[in-house]
Amino acid sequence: MITLDNLSKSFGSRVLFENVTMTFNDGCRYGLTGPNGCGKSTILKIMMGLEQATSGNVFLPKKVGFLKQNIESFSEFRVIDAVIMGNKKLWEALSERELLYTEEMTDEIGIRLGEIEEVIAEEDGYSSESEAEQLLSGMGIYGDMHYEKMGSIPLDRQFRVLLCQALFGKPKALLLDEPTNNLDLESISWLETFLKNYSGSLIVISHDRHFLNAITTHIADIDYETVILYPGNYDEMVVTKTSVRERSEADIKNKEKKIAQLREFVAKFGAGTRASQVQSRLKEIDRLQPQDLKKSNIQRPYIRFILPDAQSGKIAFKIENCYKSYDEKKIMQDFSCDILRGEKIAVIGNNGMGKSTLLKLLAQVISPDKGSVALGHMVKVGYFPQIHTDLVEKKKGTNLFDWLKTKKPDSYDQDIRGVLGKMLFGGDDAFKEVSALSGGETARLIISALMLTQPNTLILDEPNNHLDLEAVSALAWGLNEFKGTVVFASHDRDLISKVATKILAFDKEGLSLFLGNLDEYLARKK
Repeated sequence: MITLDNLSKSFGSRVLFENVTMTFNDGCRYGLTGPNGCGKSTILKIMMGLEQATSGNVFLPKKVGFLKQNIESFSEFRVIDAVIMGNKKLWEALSERELLYTEEMTDEIGIRLGEIEEVIAEEDGYSSESEAEQLLSGMGIYGDMHYEKMGSIPLDRQFRVLLCQALFGKPKALLLDEPTNNLDLESISWLETFLKNYSGSLIVISHDRHFLNAITTHIADIDYETVILYPGNYDEMVVTKTSVRERSEADIKNKEKKIAQLREFVAKFGAGTRASQVQSRLKEIDRLQPQDLKKSNIQRPYIRFILPDAQSGKIAFKIENCYKSYDEKKIMQDFSCDILRGEKIAVIGNNGMGKSTLLKLLAQVISPDKGSVALGHMVKVGYFPQIHTDLVEKKKGTNLFDWLKTKKPDSYDQDIRGVLGKMLFGGDDAFKEVSALSGGETARLIISALMLTQPNTLILDEPNNHLDLEAVSALAWGLNEFKGTVVFASHDRDLISKVATKILAFDKEGLSLFLGNLDEYLARKK
């Protein structure tokens, strides 16, 4: 159980939330929602004592699992040790025991070793390695990799290890900030099953709508400078929140209409013989005065990709007898495929199998070892890379407006300001330095560039990473409305289900094209 008591947090004059009092109960799974910058990660850091609240208190159970983000701190530790570090008390005991065994044995050291063994037994330390191995295997990290150093394994696997660290040691509460980032569909499915069986208090932040809908029993939504608790999953919260807001707005309109009628009566008979009736009307007007509704902090960008007059030919991409490998890892062998104008294709598969490589081949960023990947007639590609800095160089002194101007030098200033405004960079935000942008802001800037330059073909590599739920919904709408060709990689099942009509899948048999949507593909695979 986690309890917040009159918790408030503000930065200068900006209030994130104030006087929040609520309890997160055992056996319940809470999604913490709200747009980027509303304070979701801040409230988790306050719970863990990593950041100070402006006022109020937090009460936690004895053992809490927290998904850390400081991945560099674990680079020299073995993978299995990094997981066991999730139980700080156990890890300190194991480390001290190992150190004492290097010293000459004395009565004092013997007594201390006995005390340490008691701690290890209390913390289930003798089964710690098997528990850690089970968690790692669930995340797709097997065998010899358990004993390699963190810094020597792929970055996405390192993030999975930190997730295992948070889950290790049977914590009574779990605080997870974007746990599905860097996870493939198979690992997300395993995590969903694990969390559904978790008996403690779970608080999770995620931009993956499908994931939130699958695991949450409640939504704690940060809005109106407070945290509002809704029963049910994310979609149910959206329906309830919208209807409550609409009722409040309708109530204000009804009051304003009634007040207008009363004022008309007062104006008509104020100087006449009906003074008592006028006074009662004036009192009624005071009673009916509506309170101003607090402004919601939810902002949805408007994403629309306009197809230029110059459409591509019928075939957007022609892939013929394509081979590509890195070192000894074969990405694709003798793969051939035509991608037609107007198709919406999702590229799926476990991490490391070659999704980004395929998209780079299509975007002409790299070339195949053998065979060819040819652009069709009049194809104009817009590319969204998974690593944002491949496209957006974080140079100091370059602002958003100037960066966009380089993408289309002949564009009018109002066109640039227009796309920035649609992506929530209004007013002076248009002149914010690119070097100061967060991950979500950088993603919105890249989408701004795609809207400005108007390609007829979009190649998108994990475009939803770092975007909040409102932005991901806007992206899905924009891709659905786009009349051009779209090939994109994502682990967000909601985005894939809403956009893709075909699937390019990497699996154990290699790369293949499936003529159907994600649900049909998964059903066939089962």
